[in-house]
Amino acid sequence: MISGSRIFSLIQQSWIPSPGKLSLLRSRGKEYQLSRVTLPTLHGQGVSFQYFQRNIHSAIGEVIDSGHAFVYHVGSKEKPLETLETVGAFQKLPMVMPSADILSSALRKTKNIAATKGIANIAKRERNKGAKQLDALMKELAVPLRMYVESFPKKRYLHPYEKSLIQLTFGDGSYEEVLKRVDDLRKKLLFVGKKHAALCAQSISKREAEERLSEGLKKLEEVFKLEKNAVDNLLHVAKVLRAMPVVDLKIPTLCLVGAPNVGKSSLVRILSTGKPEVCNYPFTTRGILMGHIVVNYEHFQVTDTPGLLRRHDDDRNNLEKLTLAVLEHLPTAILYVHDLTGECGISPADQFVIYKDIKGRFGDHLWLDVVSKTDLMQEPPIDGISKDDGDDDDDVIRYKEFGPDDAIWVSVKTEAGISELKSRVKDLLTSQMARIRNGNCNHSECGS
Repeated sequence: MISGSRIFSLIQQSWIPSPGKLSLLRSRGKEYQLSRVTLPTLHGQGVSFQYFQRNIHSAIGEVIDSGHAFVYHVGSKEKPLETLETVGAFQKLPMVMPSADILSSALRKTKNIAATKGIANIAKRERNKGAKQLDALMKELAVPLRMYVESFPKKRYLHPYEKSLIQLTFGDGSYEEVLKRVDDLRKKLLFVGKKHAALCAQSISKREAEERLSEGLKKLEEVFKLEKNAVDNLLHVAKVLRAMPVVDLKIPTLCLVGAPNVGKSSLVRILSTGKPEVCNYPFTTRGILMGHIVVNYEHFQVTDTPGLLRRHDDDRNNLEKLTLAVLEHLPTAILYVHDLTGECGISPADQFVIYKDIKGRFGDHLWLDVVSKTDLMQEPPIDGISKDDGDDDDDVIRYKEFGPDDAIWVSVKTEAGISELKSRVKDLLTSQMARIRNGNCNHSECGS
């Protein structure tokens, strides 16, 4: 064991890396890992150097990603400390086999298990074979389930955006319940398998061993078939999550926001590689659709989001909540789309209320307003006053006629304003890139 003074001397002479990175400390042919994250924390909490020395001597570390690391004791039953994930956890999910495939594969492999060579006594040989086959079937069924449970990320450690996707897609608690059912099935298989393998190993005669083997195999198969839906439900969850759009937090994202059917999807088709469905009815966008823009060899992301209605957050459907999750948790620049023609089915007055709400909550994002479908509109009157404005206040009246201040007026049909829009979007995303590189976004957005 290295002496305390020796360690202190080596630490003083070592270059300490940036936070989150682990460096190696070598002494007498052994490696010890140090993290700058650990040192200030330990000193700040008043932990003694003797405790810290034990940690260095008996611990190994693994870099989780560029921002987080953990250290844990070798030989300890303690599991490594979990760290917050960056986005991309869904693309790392294991391939889940259908329950029927797991069972058929397990039964096929089990039949090939033979007794241990060299056992002359027939009864001993048969009970040895039976116990081994039961143990093999138990493991062939349980081990994949354990791997699934351990490989699927715990929701509390996901990036807030991906956590929201799970909750809005499957409902509160459903994801955890699916994993729990798979783990419960695994535990039940282990219990039944060990029980029947032990009984088979205690058989007195060849016939008794064969009967107990048959009974054990039948029972294991019954247990698995009874709860096989847990595995198939997990397979469905994996397919859905793996199909979620991939977002890179280091690449600027342009998020199109607005009421339903105001023309967001049409603009996404023009601005990016994304190909959303374009129909003349609300909530055509049933999820988050990602496209990409390439400007001067730089890649940017564009996302089309479900439309927002005029109502309180508690009354919003999951599609609307998905839009709010994108704005809250991803480093987006906002392209807010307005339809002043009323063709979208949402009145300009209601759109104004929605707009003021979202602008007030996410006004710290880089922002660009666009008035769409201008080919269906007449030129705004000079005085900005409409004849049938009823009880609308001045702000609403002006919004109905002119839209927000400095908004770009565009028409996908006539291509009016499209060139200006593309130029402004380029400038917006360039500014967003500078924000990301300078770290001018909150913890949740930057994934740090």
